Amino acid sequence: MSKIIAAAAIRGAHKIVDEAEEKFKQAMDKYGPNQDVAFPNTAYYLPIIYGILGEKVEKLKDMERIFKKCRLLLPEHVREKCHLPYLGPVLDAGMATFFAEEMFEAIRYIDDPNFYVRGEDPSESNIWLGAADDVILRKRGVEFVDGTAPGFAAILGAAPDPKTAADLALEIQKKNLYIFMAGEHEGKRFSEQLVEAGVQIGWPTRLASFGPTHHATVFAIGFATRAAMSFGGINPGEYRKILIYNKDRCFAFAMTMGFVTDEWYANGAGAINWGFPVIADTPIPEILPTGVCTYEHVVANQPHDKIVAKAVEVRGLQITVTEIPVPVAYGPAFEGERVRGDDIHLECGGGRTDMVEVVTSVNMDEIEDGKVIVVGPELADVPVGSKLPLAIHVQVAGRKMESDYEPILERQIHHLINYAQGIMHIGQRDIAWLRVSKKAVEKGFKLEHLGSILHAKLHTDFGAIFDKLQVTLYTESDKVKEMLEKARAIYRERDARVEGMTDETTPTYYSCLLCQSFAPNHVCVVSPERTGLCGSYNWLDCKASYEINPTGPNQPIEKGETIDPKLGQWKGVNEFVEKASRGNVTHYNFYSIMQDPMTTCGCCECIAAVLPMCNAVMTVNRDYTGDTPCGMKFTTLAGTAGGGQTTPGFVGHSKYNVCQRKYLAGEGGLLRMAWMPKSLKDELGDKLKKRAEELGYPNLVDMIADETVATTEEEVLAHLEKMGHPCLTLESIL
Repeated sequence: MSKIIAAAAIRGAHKIVDEAEEKFKQAMDKYGPNQDVAFPNTAYYLPIIYGILGEKVEKLKDMERIFKKCRLLLPEHVREKCHLPYLGPVLDAGMATFFAEEMFEAIRYIDDPNFYVRGEDPSESNIWLGAADDVILRKRGVEFVDGTAPGFAAILGAAPDPKTAADLALEIQKKNLYIFMAGEHEGKRFSEQLVEAGVQIGWPTRLASFGPTHHATVFAIGFATRAAMSFGGINPGEYRKILIYNKDRCFAFAMTMGFVTDEWYANGAGAINWGFPVIADTPIPEILPTGVCTYEHVVANQPHDKIVAKAVEVRGLQITVTEIPVPVAYGPAFEGERVRGDDIHLECGGGRTDMVEVVTSVNMDEIEDGKVIVVGPELADVPVGSKLPLAIHVQVAGRKMESDYEPILERQIHHLINYAQGIMHIGQRDIAWLRVSKKAVEKGFKLEHLGSILHAKLHTDFGAIFDKLQVTLYTESDKVKEMLEKARAIYRERDARVEGMTDETTPTYYSCLLCQSFAPNHVCVVSPERTGLCGSYNWLDCKASYEINPTGPNQPIEKGETIDPKLGQWKGVNEFVEKASRGNVTHYNFYSIMQDPMTTCGCCECIAAVLPMCNAVMTVNRDYTGDTPCGMKFTTLAGTAGGGQTTPGFVGHSKYNVCQRKYLAGEGGLLRMAWMPKSLKDELGDKLKKRAEELGYPNLVDMIADETVATTEEEVLAHLEKMGHPCLTLESIL
């Protein structure tokens, strides 16, 4: 253990704890001991303290006992002579650093509520994002579940110049990693350098500018700690499990840019606790033996053109990057990039013009593999700011290709196109929306490159089920309208196939274990009338996925003997659930919220909760961040019912499931629905009205309260009584 590192890290930890404690004393004098303390919109309090110590910091006075623990953790300063170079005291100093910085930042939220912006994007006047709320955590957590984001780089300091910063960020993005940024070096900050270089920062581009000082490093570690609790099913206070989880599953590393101060050393020591090594661009002492981290702990003096590769090597990341034949950078890091206003060269769809995407299967002799045809104007043929209709027709052929696979391939179009830098794609089917930036066109991007992307990536990911793929892009209005009508007929036929199926007449259901890497006990089972919790998979999707990848997360389950038809329980499903959860869950009911409901994970689209006073249930989708009548926001509900738990009174589900025949059928189904956000009502629209009519209550949607009329259970009850809601006459739900 380097004496220089130990001395600096311990000095830095003492400085940070002293600074935070002084800020705490000032806050106590100014606000009093009962001042509320929290990071915005999270159910995890101050997450590192909550996760490691299991203690909730809810009031200023709660910090006093945490500072006492910081003092117990802080080792004595390194002696000039007879120093024992042990790693343990340094790690303790790092842990005390994070506790203190978390409290420092919590007080900053009290002192200046607008110091950090809220949401995923920086504003023109403020680029600092601060602590990620639980909506962001769960939305981005999916990417860590499915492997599109294998880890993150926590960058502290600044590059020598904006171009170097932009080049480093691009290299990290190409490896599909997130970048979490904090701190400054010689008055410069990595985030500000990216902005100066014209790089779009924010959560959607995986460039999270946490804060301007080294204290904001704590937000990166807090994100990792919450991921362990939210998706890993680890309880607060189980610090050893949290640290091991992050070492094994959340692949991250710290990268220091510039002179390493004592405070930086202290933060680096803290990161090593989580198994995150430190890679520096300056000649600091190194810690090369393995131990807490997978490989080396501290590696120094790395040149900027090699530092990213070295960091990936030291962290032990396995990254696969496929080169795509397009003139712009390509990778998942660009999926959230937005193309706005003056930067638009071409816009298609989005209500401005018609746009449609469809995949169809044809005979082998009907298409030529790799052929891309553009019928109508190309990008070079239209002036800047143009709008064109667009139809993307992907034709596939192969001996193993089936029509059931078409929607699986079609669903990939969105993110595969979005991975191209400078291209923004939203929606699918006939509500797609595309924008191409000026910068992309300046680099030589053409519409035909959309076809090149789809050919290369679909072959890479799904080549086992087809042999040939041809893409035709139409930009002529008549041709687009013709394709639009053909596509809508295909969509109607597909939807009818699954809507005509019932759980009773289907002997085989399918598992989805995709989220088990974050929620080990969660076993999602998909039936024709209960879509996956995340909303991404219906029964046909799972069937096709299994046929494409027989060893993947979607496995067939013979449901076997019916144990309870009303609640939805089958012997074969129970046996699979018990095995897949390693004995942690022995059974659950498909159609119940009160009696052993299905397990819920953090990726669910909605969470339903019982409203006892109303003899009813409510549901809330993750996009809604306001208060709900059950007294908990979505984030708190997810913390209560998520992580692979079976929680009577709460259950996760997809948006579409609300309109399915078996939704909560064990307790009366949709007739129990008393409240949901207005945005969810509007989104479900005609499907919700159709289901209400089937139940004999054509005005049920109006009877269901939303936030415009009620946000407390008492207000909901008053609305139900006024409207004569049927839930009031049903048997007791308790």
